[in-house]
Amino acid sequence: MSEKKYVAAIDQGTTSTRCMIFNKKGLPVCSDQMEHAQIYPHPGWVEHDPMEIWSRTQDVIRNALERGGISPAEIAAIGITNQRETTVVWDKATGRPIYNAIVWQCVRTQDFCAQWQKMPGWEQTVTGEGKVKDHTGLLINPYFSGTKIKWILDNVPGARERAERGELLFGNTDCWLIWNLTGGPNGGVHVTDVSNASRTLLMNIETLQWDKAMLDFLDVPEAMLPKIMPSSGVFGMTAKNGPFGAEIPVSGDLGDQQAALFGQACLKKGEAKNTYGTGCFMLMNIGEKPIQSMNGLLTTAFYSREQGKCVYALEGSIAIAGAAVQWLRDNLKLVDAAPDTEFFASKVEDSGGVYFVPAFSGLFAPHWDMTARGAIVGLTRYVQKSHIIRATLESICYQTRDVIDAMQKDSGVNLTSLKVDGGAVKNDLLMQMQADILGVEVVRPVVNETTALGAAYAAGLAVGFWKDENEIRANWAVDRKFASLSLPEKREKMYAGWKKAVEKSRGWTE
Repeated sequence: MSEKKYVAAIDQGTTSTRCMIFNKKGLPVCSDQMEHAQIYPHPGWVEHDPMEIWSRTQDVIRNALERGGISPAEIAAIGITNQRETTVVWDKATGRPIYNAIVWQCVRTQDFCAQWQKMPGWEQTVTGEGKVKDHTGLLINPYFSGTKIKWILDNVPGARERAERGELLFGNTDCWLIWNLTGGPNGGVHVTDVSNASRTLLMNIETLQWDKAMLDFLDVPEAMLPKIMPSSGVFGMTAKNGPFGAEIPVSGDLGDQQAALFGQACLKKGEAKNTYGTGCFMLMNIGEKPIQSMNGLLTTAFYSREQGKCVYALEGSIAIAGAAVQWLRDNLKLVDAAPDTEFFASKVEDSGGVYFVPAFSGLFAPHWDMTARGAIVGLTRYVQKSHIIRATLESICYQTRDVIDAMQKDSGVNLTSLKVDGGAVKNDLLMQMQADILGVEVVRPVVNETTALGAAYAAGLAVGFWKDENEIRANWAVDRKFASLSLPEKREKMYAGWKKAVEKSRGWTE
């Protein structure tokens, strides 16, 4: 029998899917990644093809194994991490989705959410206080899975009746992949973990079970929902005829942002990280009791290793970060590739008075304004391409500042440094700008793809590949620290301009 040398992680993201294989030291030994299509049926609507995602997943698994020369017999476990909130509903018997996946960024349920916020008994304040927050830790917003499920059941002919008969299944993309990896229509396991379930608007943040009041209001049949499990534990075995070609335990499942927090070894209360991906997501470990935010943040499940218990996090979710760079590349053709932004932005000393608010899907934390839309303000004849590119990078940093300010108010913890991860942290200029705009040190780890690493850790802990959380802490290592070089007066003046620009972006879709 081959020695178990590795843990595999499948990172199913908003724009691509990758398979990464890690060794005992938490270092990647091989990987493969493939993009999938972004589907925009109407302004503000975003969809993915779940069958394409499953196809890409199978391809990247096989390619990663081949690249690394790794036998499936050497893999101890598999972890899954995923774009959260993205909603898939499929036929249990055939394994075919009844509609495209509705992506977390999609705002098609905006009108319903606006009505819901004003309904007697459900009223929600600007920062989210109300019945929904009390039950779920979240707030009424198109971002979360619950209203997306309702939309599919209301708009796909026959869907609601079929769901009530138990013929349809719902899952975020973690659940979709686990079901397919473990056999699909032929015995696939229909499960999710607390971190993903806590993003649906359907899980009670205290009991960690499906919440009857939320299910009844959104009219979602419980029969279509997966079983909620701990994040680290054996869910099932991969099918022999699947992409791994062997039975391997699927034993880790974490939503992508919780996985990054885990991969950054933020396992003590008060530790935080910021992930720079399609969106930007800051999470802080707040321990084993949920804290309700009074400043526009979300309370979410971080991870669980035991049924009925979990560690919680405060989260500030930003919809558009790296996606704004993609927009410069794909829509405006200002750069040929994302890394080019560092070159152009470094050609100018500042943004020339330009502010870019990338509110393509409204404003997320801490503003939560569905009526906002993207805006570029401060334009003069002096402004050139490099200024707009620099303003785009600055928008990521300013949005992070918005969230940090809210998080410090809620937690009472003043951050002195910020751990960062995600694809964009390779951009040294962006990281320096972030340190300057925050006025705190920014710390980049050796392994910056901590989302996949966190899923691997959750899976490996479940099967004893890693002994305990101390072993995970010991693996974490610094690549580079970025000290703030900005003067406080300049920093606050720039941030005041950003806040003015944010106000200009609001109220466009009422």
